[in-house]
Amino acid sequence: MGSWKALLFSPFLLWKQRRGVRLMFLLLTVHLGNCVDKADDEDDEDLTVNKTWVLAPKIHEGDITQILNSLLQGYDNKLRPDIGVRPTVIETDVYVNSIGPVDPINMEYTIDIIFAQTWFDSRLKFNSTMKVLMLNSNMVGKIWIPDTFFRNSRKSDAHWITTPNRLLRIWNDGRVLYTLRLTINAECYLQLHNFPMDEHSCPLEFSSWDYIIMTIFFDLSRRMGYFTIQTYIPCILTVVLSWVSFWINKDAVPARTSLGITTVLTMTTLSTIARKSLPKVSYVTAMDLFVSVCFIFVFAALMEYGTLHYFTSNKKVKTTREKKPKLKTSMSSGLHPGSTLIPMNSLSLPQGEDDYGYQCLEGKDCASFFCCFEDCRTGSWREGRIHIRIAKIDSYSRIFFPTAFALFNLVYWVGYLYL
Repeated sequence: MGSWKALLFSPFLLWKQRRGVRLMFLLLTVHLGNCVDKADDEDDEDLTVNKTWVLAPKIHEGDITQILNSLLQGYDNKLRPDIGVRPTVIETDVYVNSIGPVDPINMEYTIDIIFAQTWFDSRLKFNSTMKVLMLNSNMVGKIWIPDTFFRNSRKSDAHWITTPNRLLRIWNDGRVLYTLRLTINAECYLQLHNFPMDEHSCPLEFSSWDYIIMTIFFDLSRRMGYFTIQTYIPCILTVVLSWVSFWINKDAVPARTSLGITTVLTMTTLSTIARKSLPKVSYVTAMDLFVSVCFIFVFAALMEYGTLHYFTSNKKVKTTREKKPKLKTSMSSGLHPGSTLIPMNSLSLPQGEDDYGYQCLEGKDCASFFCCFEDCRTGSWREGRIHIRIAKIDSYSRIFFPTAFALFNLVYWVGYLYL
């Protein structure tokens, strides 16, 4: 009985166990089905296209690695795309980050650009749900890239901090975009006739070896604020300072001489400093012209006093020599034999109408270029000579020098800025 009972209950137990297994299998099937649905949901990413929610398959890193491995398998980066079939067309684009400074001494300028090149390589086509692969600089050396170089560059630097500033993108149709950042010192032969009010068109030339040259021109105009402060204003003030001597007494020789020499030396220093910012060109620039004219005005102011002092001092000597014999005759006529001659410091000697003029006689012809005023008044002035009175040269200079300098500035600035 015992064994029977065992036999009787054993099928029941086995059935229950099988039934439990079936139930567990059904539960696992439902659970796995839910997990598969959840996994499918996780593989799909939510993307927004025109404000409409769609599901796009999620790409794993393994898929990108597999694509790159398949592209590079049998790829020879020494050969250009479609070699022997058709030429490879390279499209370029330049984004200028900054430009300058322009170095007139070395005839070059500095430019910071992002240089982009685009071409098609049929060997890099791939089939994937991804349309573009965005890669870093490690992939650049594994594919073919154009041999583009800048023809008028004297020095070019690529940026490597904190990582090489290069970007590579590959589309599924084989289109490649290669972008890098460069700082270039390029040649620009400047014409400095209008310096510092000059304008230039500086080129940036790039090409492949022995192929078409592409050129970009940058129109540049110089900001002259620095030269206005450092050169033009000091030169103008130095010229004005030289005119102060016209209001100083002509007998103050040390004061007028020292002022004239100081202004001449100042102009020499300013012209030397202004020339340092220029290359050694064989023609006259606008700044050279301005500094030279200012130097001429300052030097002329010093020569004006030298001329005035020369003629007035000679006239004093001649007048003194002519009056001494007359003085001795008049003094001796009033003396008796045996009398003593006592010098008197307070004795006032007779003087003519003009201490600095020649003794003018009626009908005497004026032989010198600068004649005394009396010669002109008495009609003895020779025809064709200039009516200038030596003693009033300072008065003439007070009007002539400022007027001439103002006219020069008017012609200079209008001519270089507007013509």
